[in-house]
Amino acid sequence: MEPVTKIVSKSIVLPLDDIDTDQIIPARFLTTTVREGLGEHLFEDWRYDADGNENAEFVLNRPEAGGCAVLVAGRNFGCGSSREHAPWALLDYGIQVVISTEIADIFFHNSLKNGLIPVRVDEQVHARLLQNPGLDVTVDVDALELRVQGFDPVLFEIDRFARYCLLNGIDQLGYLMQHGEAIDAYEARLR
Repeated sequence: MEPVTKIVSKSIVLPLDDIDTDQIIPARFLTTTVREGLGEHLFEDWRYDADGNENAEFVLNRPEAGGCAVLVAGRNFGCGSSREHAPWALLDYGIQVVISTEIADIFFHNSLKNGLIPVRVDEQVHARLLQNPGLDVTVDVDALELRVQGFDPVLFEIDRFARYCLLNGIDQLGYLMQHGEAIDAYEARLR
């Protein structure tokens, strides 16, 4: 993982509630253990028709979505089964931040472990974001602050360990590996 300190992007809006992990990445694409290529199948059943042609009406297929790294979603995003493939698909596509009033807990934590920033906001901020796609958004992981053009800054929460890992570009295993000498010394004392 690369360190994640600040994400700056325009927003794209997917105002649907209860988007589950099977809609994010359908189960038929879960046969891989690698992250690369999953972005191609992000929201597969909404992005493409039965013949594999792009659905021009779907938000990610619109020209204004190009290069956007911030997805503003409806309530209860990432519900359903636990699958790391969902944040992997979003990240592989280029989405680095998901903003909603409610983000399912398992998805929230899977996201943080993989470098996707889940940001929970209140109803008022969420409504303004949903109504105004294409806003300039800055997500500052160090300050835990969401800045949006025309809004007052909004603080958001992620746990200290997840924040540390994001800022340092490591996952849980990487964190443990940083302490290899101390672990070895501890194990030597037990012998």
